[in-house]
Parts: sequence; structure tokens; C-alpha cells
Amino acid sequence: MTGVAWFHCFAGIAGDMAFGSLIDAGAPLPEVLRIIERIPIGGWSVSASATERNGIAATHLDVRCAETGIIRTHAHIVGLLEEARLPSRVRDRSLAVFAALAEVEGRLHRRPPAQVHFHEVGGLDAIVDVVGTCAALEVLGVDEIWASPVTTGMGMVRTAHGMLPNPAPAVVSLLAGAPTVGIDVPVELTTPTGAALLAALTSGYGPLPAMTITATGFGAGTRELDDLPNLTQVVIGSKTPVGLDVSGGQPVVELSANLDDVTGETLAHTIAALLSAGAVDAWVTPIIMKKGRPAHTISALVDPSLAAQVAGVLMAETGTLGVRGRELARWTSRRDVGSVVVEGLPVRIKVGPGRVKAEHDDAARVAGLTGLPVREVARIAEEAWRSTAGWGDDAS
Repeated sequence: MTGVAWFHCFAGIAGDMAFGSLIDAGAPLPEVLRIIERIPIGGWSVSASATERNGIAATHLDVRCAETGIIRTHAHIVGLLEEARLPSRVRDRSLAVFAALAEVEGRLHRRPPAQVHFHEVGGLDAIVDVVGTCAALEVLGVDEIWASPVTTGMGMVRTAHGMLPNPAPAVVSLLAGAPTVGIDVPVELTTPTGAALLAALTSGYGPLPAMTITATGFGAGTRELDDLPNLTQVVIGSKTPVGLDVSGGQPVVELSANLDDVTGETLAHTIAALLSAGAVDAWVTPIIMKKGRPAHTISALVDPSLAAQVAGVLMAETGTLGVRGRELARWTSRRDVGSVVVEGLPVRIKVGPGRVKAEHDDAARVAGLTGLPVREVARIAEEAWRSTAGWGDDAS
């Protein structure tokens, strides 16, 4: 079974809150700490305490670190993590989180990611939070990570760079493509470390995915908030299929993206590109997005083995920052392809149970060469097939 974790970010997410929620959900803290201790750095400790926020029981993690004044670069942190001999998935996930941070910070400060100087997010406490979260996910056997829409605060926050808008620029960049909502709370609800954990580790965003729930936990922030519990929730379980009997169905993945900044020509070209890349079907649906903006959802059905390839085409052709996917099944009737001749030119025919249909592209080509209407070419082709195959007039 696939282990799944879903982070409910109704009050945002921070590194210590994500870490604390996993400990609250049952990850043994001593076992997690033994993994973190493989990193060749000292001067830190972690303790867990039971607490409440707005009447909800939770775990608060207190990460204490000696002040060293060291400002680490991304390259420095990569060296520490690779030297630590962490479990492979813990190492890879931790590296992915710091890579996401480095890429965003590099873009904001206009320097190569390897040369980015981490301030808050390069401190010992951030390293412990990131590696601790990844280690707790591993101890709990989590294979897939999902998250709800992410809540952020507003106002200003104090950082090593001085006063910055809330949410911080790094948080906004890291959450590109994620569903977010800002609320009128002058607190940094989502931190760069929390946003980086989501950006690097989640498979997608939305409501609680289909799972058999085995545990849940709440990680508490340090502040007491008046209007909402300052918590991040995690739900742990094993992946289950949706409530649909898919026996005998063909597994497919539905990929989709919402677009409000592309032309009709781009949409038409993308449909053709998706089909050329291996999609079994592709379509466009008009939608209304926030603030009443007209937009389109472009979707494609693909074999699971081609999902990444087709998603790449969708992103490249439209410029979208993200593609979502869901597993489905489809049932198809048997179909055959034949060919008939109309006015001396071949026209392909699709044949299914009780149905005959001329291939439109072929009919259009013949119509262009003969001057006949497309529908007339299709009618002649379909009648020719029925006559050849011995179908009666009521077969269609």
C-alpha cells in the first residue's frame, strides 16, 4: 500500500509546525532525532511538549540552537546533507527542499542558487526542521504528500533583510501554482521553510485525498491567535482507490491546467501537441476564475506511463506554472478502422458496435479535392462501408 500524508494548512505552515504535526501523528521523536544526528553539526536540541490551541490538543516542538553567527550557502548545506549518510529518501527530500529555497532566493537576489546565502532558512533550526520533517515522513512510511490550499497572513514581517511584506516574497514565489488564500491576520502564518516543504515534496493540492486514515496530528505554532487555532494538521493513511469499481477498466491519468492568459490559437495548437505526445483524448472547457476572469481548463487523458511526458508538453506549450493530475479508469468499446473509396480517394472509417463514422480529416481532404460538402463525403463513405459489410440501414 502507498503511504499518504495530507497537510491541512488552514492556519498556514511552518517548518516546526510540520515537524510537530508528524510527531503528534505518531512518529517516535527519539528515532527521528537519531537520523538528524547524522548531520555533522552540533549545538542543537529538540524537545516536544503537549499543548492546546483553541481547545485542540497538539504537539509543540522547541528547537533550541546555539547562536554561531554562521550564514550558510546552499552549497554548504548540500555538503552537510550529502556527508550525513541519511536514508536515501530523507536525503533526497531534504535536498529538494533546500534546492527550492535556493532557486527562489537566487531569483529574488539575482545570483546563482549555489551562491545564495541563507539567513533564517540556513540556520541550525531550519536545517533541523527540514531534515526532521523528512525523517518523520520516512519513519511513518509516507510515499506521497498532498496539501490543502495554503493560508497566509498580511502586513509586514521582520527578517534578516529588514522589514518585508507578509507573505514574504520567497513564500509567494514558492507557492506559485498552489491554491492560496490570504486572511486579515498580521502574523506570518506560512514561512519560507513551510512553503519550501510544500513546493518540493507535495504531489498536489486539494481536499483530503482518497485514503484509509490511520493517524492524524497537529503541530502548534508559538503564537496564540484570536480567531483561529495556530496549528498545522497532518492526516496519515494508506492510499485507496476512489469509490468506483475499476475492475476491467483501463487505468488513465487526467491531466489539467487552468489558463487565463493564452490565445485560442495556442489552445488549439496545444490540443494537437497533447495528442501527438500520446494523449488518448484532449479537450478545452471554458471556466470563470477569481475576480470574474474568463479562462479555460485544458485537459488530457493519458496512459499512466506517459503522464510525465504529456504533462511536460502541456507546461511547455501553455507556459502554465503547474499541472494537476488524478487517476481514473475508462471503459471503451471495441473499434476497428477500415477504408472505402469516395470519388477515387480513400476515406478511413471507424467502426464500433452499431456505429459507422467517417474520419473527419479524410472527409475534409476529399471534400477539398472534389468540391463536395464534407457531410456528403462522410455520408457516401459510411453508406459504402455498410453496403460492403452487409449492414442493413438500421445498423446505425
